[in-house]
Amino acid sequence: MITRDEVLAKTKKVIMDNVPEMIKGELTEDTVLNNETAIDSMGFILVVTKLEGMFNIHIPDDKWSKMITLGDIVDTVMKYLPKEEQ
Repeated sequence: MITRDEVLAKTKKVIMDNVPEMIKGELTEDTVLNNETAIDSMGFILVVTKLEGMFNIHIPDDKWSKMITLGDIVDTVMKYLPKEEQ
């Protein structure tokens, strides 16, 4: 069973490993990631696809635009985890 805190920690690591230059300051659940002031579209796609692979999930494309903050991304990953992982 994977906890929300574990998903949060792994998501932060994916962001810092792949697009550290796009993050200004500390990453919190309220950090806005999906707009012009944070991660650009290619960086965002990279982060989400890495998370999909890491957690063996598929996040439908229509959900991507709803993931604005780090917390939104974590909540979305949690939603698509297989039931036995939650």
